[in-house]
Amino acid sequence: MLEKAIQFLHVHREIALATCEGNLPKLRIFQVMKQEGHLLYFATSAEKAVYKELRQNPNVEVLAYADNVSVRCSGMVNFSVEDDVKQWIYDNNPVLPRLYSSYDKLEYFCLPIAELDYYDLTPTPPVFLHFDLIAGETGQGFVGDRFRR
Repeated sequence: MLEKAIQFLHVHREIALATCEGNLPKLRIFQVMKQEGHLLYFATSAEKAVYKELRQNPNVEVLAYADNVSVRCSGMVNFSVEDDVKQWIYDNNPVLPRLYSSYDKLEYFCLPIAELDYYDLTPTPPVFLHFDLIAGETGQGFVGDRFRR
């Protein structure tokens, strides 16, 4: 089921990205620019608030949702992205060349997924699975009055 959740992220690339500014949550829509297994890549400008927030606190959550299914991931972003990956991201995401004259005008970061929650509200009872990719643990529960986590 973990691979099904990872595939869901691959198909649904527009996600909500949650950061913090001080103790205040900040939420915005982002696009996953590249995915390698459990590693999600992003690009942004160093001038944007989101970049400054990530530099101060690299802990994030992302959420993808479609058709009664949601996948929520958390972890710490990493700014060590290889130059060839940066170039690939720039070359393979048509919006970036429209906004920036060169790939090196952007800041890149990746999210190694530490924890992942998979919710499917379609069946009865709904499905909830929690994956701790660091510890290698999987938990499950139900949504509603029988929910446990």
